Amino acid sequence: MNSIGNLLWLIFGGFFAALGYFFGGLILCVTIIGIPFGMQCFKIGAFVLMPFGKKVITKSSSGGCLSLLFNIIWIISGGLYTAIAHLISAAFLCITIIGIPFALQHLKLIEITLAPFGKEVVNQ
Repeated sequence: MNSIGNLLWLIFGGFFAALGYFFGGLILCVTIIGIPFGMQCFKIGAFVLMPFGKKVITKSSSGGCLSLLFNIIWIISGGLYTAIAHLISAAFLCITIIGIPFALQHLKLIEITLAPFGKEVVNQ
């Protein structure tokens, strides 16, 4: 069932959303200071490619103060915007019964797009 969900997700916009995250990660990795943020974009992009059957967990060694600082910078520089975009997408998808599974995936994406540092994507 996860394979069908992931295939439909890719066809109806997941592929282009992942490309956006990969492109953003590539742009951020051009600068030395942006490399940690670019790596998080790649992590989110891989999650956006195939979100069905995966979940986000908080790592036990989350990085402490540095992760907190990077998450604050992330939220200020675009993380809040992307989380709101996923929330709005989820709200629109909940209008139909067929869209509810996809809305749930957008809600899973909110957690990692809001504060990606100290988070890990694992199979369920």
